[in-house]
Amino acid sequence: MSKDYKEITQRISGSMKILRKDIADTMQGFSAMAVAATKEGTLDKKTKEFIALAIGVSTRCDGCIGFHTEALVKLGATKEELEEVLGMAVYMGGGPSLMYAADALLAYEQFTTTN
Repeated sequence: MSKDYKEITQRISGSMKILRKDIADTMQGFSAMAVAATKEGTLDKKTKEFIALAIGVSTRCDGCIGFHTEALVKLGATKEELEEVLGMAVYMGGGPSLMYAADALLAYEQFTTTN
């Protein structure tokens, strides 16, 4: 059974809308942290998204893989760049990271293919 990363991110986005209403203070704090962490600085946004994707792969987070891969596609990441980052994630995380690196490649293909 193949994962549908577009569906995963849409489903999570829907649930996050509810959380933004129900736990507004927490979600506002998380959003502020995300803005600060991803802001262009010494590292550009694409590099930061690659770091986030590698962490998502190593922690086996489907939502993280979906959201950060989608962001990378929008930032113009190439398949070759993605694969190099996934190689580092596998190196650092071993076999389990290899399984999720393969899923991240699937997510990239899904977000670069228009339906």
